[in-house]
Amino acid sequence: MNKVLITNIAKYVGQEIELNGWVANFRSSGKIAFWQIRDGSGFCQAILDVKVLSEEKWQEAQKVTLESSVKIIGVVAKHPKKEEYELQVKDFSFYQIAKEYPISKKDHGPDFLLDNRHLWLRSSHQWAIQRIRNTLILATYEYFNQNNFIKIDSPILTPSACEGTTELFELEYFGDKAYLSQSGQLYLEAAIMAHGKVFDFGPVFRAEKSKTRRHLTEFWMMDAEMAFADLEENMRVQEELVRYMVKSVLEKNMQELAILERDIKPLENILKPFYKITHAEAVKKLHELGSDIKEDDDMGADDETILTKQYDNPIFVTHYPKGVKAFYMKRDPKNDSRVLCADLLAPEGYGEIIGGSQREDNFDELRKRIEEFKPKQSAFSAQGGPASGWEWYLDLRKYGSVPHSGFGFGLERITAWVCGIAHVRETIPFPRTINRLNP
Repeated sequence: MNKVLITNIAKYVGQEIELNGWVANFRSSGKIAFWQIRDGSGFCQAILDVKVLSEEKWQEAQKVTLESSVKIIGVVAKHPKKEEYELQVKDFSFYQIAKEYPISKKDHGPDFLLDNRHLWLRSSHQWAIQRIRNTLILATYEYFNQNNFIKIDSPILTPSACEGTTELFELEYFGDKAYLSQSGQLYLEAAIMAHGKVFDFGPVFRAEKSKTRRHLTEFWMMDAEMAFADLEENMRVQEELVRYMVKSVLEKNMQELAILERDIKPLENILKPFYKITHAEAVKKLHELGSDIKEDDDMGADDETILTKQYDNPIFVTHYPKGVKAFYMKRDPKNDSRVLCADLLAPEGYGEIIGGSQREDNFDELRKRIEEFKPKQSAFSAQGGPASGWEWYLDLRKYGSVPHSGFGFGLERITAWVCGIAHVRETIPFPRTINRLNP
């Protein structure tokens, strides 16, 4: 007898199979009982008929509870009216009859659901989000593999920040200070000199005391770097990657999108070219929309929300003021007050999902940027030159330096946009925020 997953059940119409799963819901109409079964791959209905089961089995079936684990033997049948498949049960046995499940159909507050996250992950809504997240991860690997990138694993423990921030998790490292990584970018810049095009994908950490719907203290980031690539090439790759990711979800996760009641029209727009505007143009447009952003300001979450609600597709915002961006970004040769960078903003109010730039490839210029950056970071020496922990980064500009560019995306932000979810805490299995470390 075939042991079958629900996702493959359509192949076995008319055949007797074994199905293992959990009872996600149940009801009875006297002599027939209906169990909704989930097995991790999908959901299906199992029909128990008193005329088919023995009296002993029928009585045992009355003991069912939510989340009871069960093995079912039955015949696969197509639903008479829907494009669905169900199981006509011939026999079953419980692995365990679950105790009273703490999550009911009534409304629960977010704190209760987060406290019970280990159980809430079983809900159809959370199931759908994690399946889409998985598709986005796989699509990322597929795109890079198809485009001659290799995966390079960057360290999680680092001696310093890669950006001008002190919001790092610090820890003692055998008598020295170390920090949890906020990005693998600098290490990938070393790797491109060996491999040309590389990426990494893993957890990163920010000690930012933010309570917004877009921030977590631990999240998953993909960083990519490319040798011999300028800002335009960088944006082209980002656009191709995001389009590939979203198309993969539309091809593989329509059931999940339906469970989430996601309007897929904005996702289907991904086939159109992305919009491109400069930071100066964005500021002008924001002023027209009522924002008080200044010309040299970075765009905050509110500004991004306002701006992206005006567009039906992702937007590249380019050439930010140098004062609001990281030291390693190359200055615009046409305007030294701007840098060759681009943030990719998702439409529908979701805001930034990717940050990228052309990197400074000139030794003298990068050294100058580091000296300007030095007061913000204890990792630099007080005597004027970069500390030994940063000399390796300058070395990359001494031995065969080339124009190069890169970018990074936050997996949870992309997942939130694709799923149509308001808060990124719903997009990661066990979210970590400033006030949550459990479960």
